[in-house]
Amino acid sequence: MDGESTRPWSRRLALLVAAVMFMEHLDGTILVTAVPSIAADLGVGSAEVGLAMTVYLVTVATFIPVGGWLAGRFGPRRVFCASIVVFTAASVLCAASGSLPALVAGRVLQGLGGAMMVPVGQLIVLRATDRRDLLRAIAWITWPALLAPVLAPLVGGLLTSWVSWHWIFLVNVPVGVAALAAALWLVRDTGTEPRPLDAPGLLWCTVAVFGLVAGMELITDPEWAGAAVGLLCASAVSGVVGVRWLLRTTTPLLDLRVYRIAGYRAANSGGFVYRAVVSSIPFLLPLLLQDGFGWSPVESGLLVTAVFVGNVGIKPATTPLLRRFGFRNVLIASVAGGAACLVALMFLSPGMSLWLVVALLLVSGALRSAGFTAYNSLQFADVEPERLSSANTLSATTAQLATGLGVAVGALALQLAAAAARSLPGTGDLFPYQAAFAAMAALLLVPLVSAFRLSPSAAEHVTGRGARPAPAGRRRRREGTGTHRR
Repeated sequence: MDGESTRPWSRRLALLVAAVMFMEHLDGTILVTAVPSIAADLGVGSAEVGLAMTVYLVTVATFIPVGGWLAGRFGPRRVFCASIVVFTAASVLCAASGSLPALVAGRVLQGLGGAMMVPVGQLIVLRATDRRDLLRAIAWITWPALLAPVLAPLVGGLLTSWVSWHWIFLVNVPVGVAALAAALWLVRDTGTEPRPLDAPGLLWCTVAVFGLVAGMELITDPEWAGAAVGLLCASAVSGVVGVRWLLRTTTPLLDLRVYRIAGYRAANSGGFVYRAVVSSIPFLLPLLLQDGFGWSPVESGLLVTAVFVGNVGIKPATTPLLRRFGFRNVLIASVAGGAACLVALMFLSPGMSLWLVVALLLVSGALRSAGFTAYNSLQFADVEPERLSSANTLSATTAQLATGLGVAVGALALQLAAAAARSLPGTGDLFPYQAAFAAMAALLLVPLVSAFRLSPSAAEHVTGRGARPAPAGRRRRREGTGTHRR
């Protein structure tokens, strides 16, 4: 094709980036099942250990925009390799922690490394991929966000039960060393794109993101409710001021004008709510199985892996589905099907057939995989190469926010429903979980409406649906009448 790049699509490069992103996503939630063991070893309460998980999520979300700027200043290859080193070294420090402050400090350093790996790794794959291969590349780097939250409780429970909680962090060391060697071999230095650091934009974005994530994490704790409200108010003010600044300055930290692109806007507005809801399920479902049904952490973790099987099972078909039915139809089916699965989860009971539950989770996992791949591919389909770095950093920040907020909203819905159940006679023990699943299903109406509003021909140049040849008989009739499409 004239004027088009002929860069080969690198499956090895996509797999490398997917692996380090999986490692980063996994460490965001793997501490959940190890909290009691860590608390006993460090001589603190379980609630205090929860701070180690919160600071990691907050640090990653807050410093993702800095990772995008560093990639432009020093080059993606250097920043990506440095992020692997920082993340791996921080994992060693976490495993060697003898006190809670040391563990928290190690988690902050881990978050800094993860904040660089998230946008820079994805940017490396996007720059090395032609538009015609975008679906396949995105399909490979989508699975970390899908699988890590599902596998984290099981992996954390097994490591804590069989070895010790220290191995939750030590398993990152051989993975990090192998990833660094692979990065030095596979990642090419694409050069730098130096631009001045937008210090005011960084300040407003940092306060807005930090306040939002930290506020939502703390608002479910009655002791911190006042501080959480203050953080959320500060986040809202900083967000308004920051948006005004980013739209007016000539070299913004984040180029919000990319939201003028219809596909990008749909993927990061309705897609934001979709990611948040999907991220809440691996949090709510184990709680239902353990606290509601009385299962052990390992038993619930094994059942939740059915979602993982559904994710992997549908993965080879996600690209053909998008090519056959287009982004709009796949998104409508994924979001509507996801809402139906959430409604079905409301009717789970301890005596229900295990095979029915497994089948439901398999379908849920398949729908999640198709929806994530569609959103992640759609958002970059029409972004110009010169705006790709900013668009990627902005989407990575949005995705991280959605993940953190999804868990926080799920926890808040569960607590509110539990409080309502205490004042409502006749509600069963499972009512809080049923109400939480119902609230999550209702939230999916937002991305569903957004998907219906998407053009049926959205990003056809990526799926190739608009380039299918006409049937032979029709071509002959056109040739006979002299009507040719150029």
